[in-house]
Amino acid sequence: MNFTIKNTLINFTDSYITTDVQVVNGQITAIAPNLEIIGTEINGENKLLLPGFFNAHTHSSEMWQRGAIPPLPLELWLSHLYDLTPLDTEQVYLSALGTAVETLLSGGTSVVDHLVLIPGQELETIATAVRAYQEIGIRAFIAPLIQDESLSAGIPNGKIDLNHEPYFRSTSETLAIIETAIKQFHHPEAGINILVAPTGIQLCSDDLFTGCIALSNKYNLCRHSHLLETKAQEKLAEEKYGCSAVQHLQEIGFLNNYTTLAHCVWLKETDINILAQTQSTVVHNPLSNLRLGSGIAPIIKYLQAGVNVTFGCDGASSNDSQDLLEAIKIGSILHNVTEPDYQNWITPRQAIEMASLGGAKGLNLENELGSLTVGKKADLVLYDLNNLSLLPRTDPIGLLVLGRPVNVVNSAWVNGKKIINNGQITTINIDELKQELFNRSHWETQQESVNVANLAPHYRQVMGLN
Repeated sequence: MNFTIKNTLINFTDSYITTDVQVVNGQITAIAPNLEIIGTEINGENKLLLPGFFNAHTHSSEMWQRGAIPPLPLELWLSHLYDLTPLDTEQVYLSALGTAVETLLSGGTSVVDHLVLIPGQELETIATAVRAYQEIGIRAFIAPLIQDESLSAGIPNGKIDLNHEPYFRSTSETLAIIETAIKQFHHPEAGINILVAPTGIQLCSDDLFTGCIALSNKYNLCRHSHLLETKAQEKLAEEKYGCSAVQHLQEIGFLNNYTTLAHCVWLKETDINILAQTQSTVVHNPLSNLRLGSGIAPIIKYLQAGVNVTFGCDGASSNDSQDLLEAIKIGSILHNVTEPDYQNWITPRQAIEMASLGGAKGLNLENELGSLTVGKKADLVLYDLNNLSLLPRTDPIGLLVLGRPVNVVNSAWVNGKKIINNGQITTINIDELKQELFNRSHWETQQESVNVANLAPHYRQVMGLN
């Protein structure tokens, strides 16, 4: 847990300095040249040291469906997802490990897993993900994904009076499961955090939201939800509430500085102001928004309004990857085509801060994580600047964000514990993980979905596609 990184390159304002970084008992204790070596000496020469990034929104168990769902908008994509073979707990375990590995190898030391729960095995699902994340050592924020309305309720009614099947589990039963999970698994000191996480306004009643607010207040927990990912959800909010979803969530008290909101593609100016006033955080998931045709979130407007923004990969079958550096790159340069004034474009250094300190702020941990600061926890990543994809020598952060970095993480620590050494995960056997993922899957082509066939006519009608 004690080590000293010698002669490493760190970002300093708009330039770089070569210095030493000292870590004692999992905490950064000194940053200065020529420090006394405490604990293990780490050679930082020709390496860039950055705080660990946050993969601030994903669904780990979707790994089993990646590459298997054809191009569809979210509402129909979800219908296709529901058609696929239900998960078992061993798949939950393996996909949580896989998500953690890909996050770590792309610079992430924390993951927010909006975890899909196996019906009837909700607590076992959470326990399995906890076991996986503790084994690998990543800092985990497990946000059990909950809803209390059926899938068809997530599509606007239009002018048709529809009756939706009741959800299989009551609101009170769902909230009781989450409270039990909090009591059993919420151990921040051990790197495992539980969040209250209604999936979104499209599939959740106000009773579920207010129940989550009560649990958040009672146990001092962060809150996580999808918000206005698609145009259909914007239409649905108007039907349900007669106002924007953001205004409604503010009225019921869901929005505050403990709240992270994934996507936020279809927000109006008044919505943006509400997010700024409530100090809520937007998690930008550019790859899934493109993959599902959801739209481009107006991230530069959010930043200009003072909204905290960070990045997520989203689930591994709506993005089909958990490469955090890829999400950061696309999430930065995508807005060069939506913002005509190039002086407002997101710079590589700004992107790095959004991915690290922005993620920490969203989880109310900016005093503990997210920057190379004496007194903060040692969630650190050391990048190899001799790697071919980071050469020739120009601007290291520019290369990291704007380039196509491959196998560039030399070392990574979470809470001072070394998780990656010389580019290799140290805590689990990666070859065994790959073999298990291979053995429990099979080659398949994209198949037709019964759910999509049933829902598509109504979706096309209310979205004006006929």
